[in-house]
Amino acid sequence: MNLEIGNFYVKDMRFGEKTDFENGILTINKQEALDFLMEDSHLREADLYIVKPGDKVRLVPVKEAIEPRVKLDNSPLFPGYTGELSKCGHGRCHALKDISVIVVGKHWGGFQDGLIDMSGIGAQYSYFSTLKNLVLVADSDEDFEKNEQQKKNNALRRAGHRLAEFIGSCVREKTPEEIEEFKLDPLTKRKEDTRNLKNVVLVLQPQSQMEELGYNDLIYGWDANRMVPTFMHPNEILDGAMVSGSFMPCSSKWSTYDFQNFPMIKRLYKEHGKTINFLGVIMSNLNVALDQKERAALFVANIAKNLGADAAVVAEEGYGNPDADFIACIVALENEGIKTVGLTNECTGRDGKSQPLVSLDEKANAIVSCGNVSELIELPPMETVLGELSALGRDGLSGGWAEDEILGPSVREDGSVIMENNSMFCGDQVVGWSTKTMREF
Repeated sequence: MNLEIGNFYVKDMRFGEKTDFENGILTINKQEALDFLMEDSHLREADLYIVKPGDKVRLVPVKEAIEPRVKLDNSPLFPGYTGELSKCGHGRCHALKDISVIVVGKHWGGFQDGLIDMSGIGAQYSYFSTLKNLVLVADSDEDFEKNEQQKKNNALRRAGHRLAEFIGSCVREKTPEEIEEFKLDPLTKRKEDTRNLKNVVLVLQPQSQMEELGYNDLIYGWDANRMVPTFMHPNEILDGAMVSGSFMPCSSKWSTYDFQNFPMIKRLYKEHGKTINFLGVIMSNLNVALDQKERAALFVANIAKNLGADAAVVAEEGYGNPDADFIACIVALENEGIKTVGLTNECTGRDGKSQPLVSLDEKANAIVSCGNVSELIELPPMETVLGELSALGRDGLSGGWAEDEILGPSVREDGSVIMENNSMFCGDQVVGWSTKTMREF
């Protein structure tokens, strides 16, 4: 399967008369874009803002991030979700790079929503502070979940995906600055020198543990809670087969932007044919009941064994309950003689002294930590807030609180913030963006 991604690097982004891309400048007709979004009757109000690295802007509650793209064969950017079901992972798409579409709630947040600072101390915690962002601040008619801690955010998230496709369409007929090519031949048809290298498979555990549909990540528009572990071509993930859900505590979340650019997939591609034979991706799931966790781990190990995997990388979206799936999967792979490395964050408490994962095993002896979700972060006031800062403390964001008997409120009267890393939007970047390092005391 051969996928080409034509990249257009955005040097600057501004509002103007016509939505277009020329000489590195992305111009957006704001009213035209808003009119397009408001075709969805579920949106009550919406506005668009442009924020850039270094701007004294705080975004909260952040719900989603998407890279603007367009597929040249006129198929939908996210098949089965923004349009009819079609195949991902082949052909050509065009992508606007160094930017993202960010979706922010105007009035209400929830457990799965987070914060992004574009400058200051907080900027170092988020990859998205390094991008030029088109920010959609909106409210919907989803009043039934207004006061719920868990929100599906369906209308707002879908608006972001539609907007990303709308903006991306301006480069459909243009010539990209570069073309990235992602090609993996069928397993049985690879060159002999590649087949003789160590066989490596990537196991992904996207958010899928909510039994009520609508919260989980989507695969071709299909709620991931309905799936069993499945072998996929990595190009499918890079090309829109995956859409982020609306459940996971925010620093652990994999946004749709992350799926579109999955750094671990690209790293394995880089080594393919040189140091490894990259077999592909086993898309697993996260479960609630113990027997479901064990069954999924068995499926993963059986698929990997039958693919001939010598080694595996396992990455989980989340922590807590999903840790049991994560460790079970690693143990099952190790039991089959497959050397396995895990990628995850940890929940070691505010003092860093608690057990890092809910479940542990001696066979899980090669784990890369992407940070502690409970680490306390203090952020000074920011000149501009897009969204609603009070949502961080009021609405049950996973790292915020209304009142703490020791620390007081998460959102202070002067606009400064104290919160757990849990609320930093996609802050732990298990997908591979993370710049965090270990430090000894």
